[in-house]
Amino acid sequence: MQTVLYDGSFEGWLCAVFDVFDYKFEAVDLCRRDRFQGTIFGAVHEARFLEAHAQRVWRGLQRKLSAEGLQAVSQCFLADEAGIANTLLRYVSYVFASEGSVEQDFSHPDVLAVSQVARKVWKEQHRMEAFVRFQKTADGLYYALIEPDHDVLPLIAKHFTTRYADQRWLIYDGRRRYGIHYDGARTHAVEIQFSEAAAGGREVAAVYDPEEAFYQQLWRQYFKSVNIAARKNTRLQVQHMPRRYWKYLVEKQPGSTRY
Repeated sequence: MQTVLYDGSFEGWLCAVFDVFDYKFEAVDLCRRDRFQGTIFGAVHEARFLEAHAQRVWRGLQRKLSAEGLQAVSQCFLADEAGIANTLLRYVSYVFASEGSVEQDFSHPDVLAVSQVARKVWKEQHRMEAFVRFQKTADGLYYALIEPDHDVLPLIAKHFTTRYADQRWLIYDGRRRYGIHYDGARTHAVEIQFSEAAAGGREVAAVYDPEEAFYQQLWRQYFKSVNIAARKNTRLQVQHMPRRYWKYLVEKQPGSTRY
């Protein structure tokens, strides 16, 4: 087994794919460098991180895939699923080896897997765009904590930058320990060192604006007033809003300042 290590970024993965073809590796295992635990058998190769290599692979995919197909590759890479880097490698190898389009060839296991995983990431992206709730801090920053199943921050950055261009905000992924921050001019990825009292970004009520709790209570009262108890359909509600997202919603946390 030939292990190929990359830095964890999408560009790094593209460079690893380039090296697999360039060195004609067979029986390959792509692995993030920070997750590699060593191997007793087989060789280890450090992928060369060169922008020209990443661009060459991406241009090759652009010639073979539609815009939707390219998006599916990007979405799959962000999926927090075991072995997804290798699934994508096999998918890309199949794409390059085929003369025609393979995007609808669901009889191929890797084409089917890419389609299914991309759809799961797409669903979570849109749920995050709908369910993220900001809370205002004392210095005027709007802060939101999320813990999605997949790494969707790069996918939702454009939506929030466009929608909330008139205010500073930070969306923090508590599972992956990084966030995206809009400073009023541009959006960029950030890493934050929280104090022990903040519990990794989950307990930051101490820095909220003094009026934040009041506005949260107003929102709960509004939500309660427009709710029609006789028409309550919990099963349908859970279909559109899975319970794992309820912790982000102020209206689902009565009497609390947390999501």
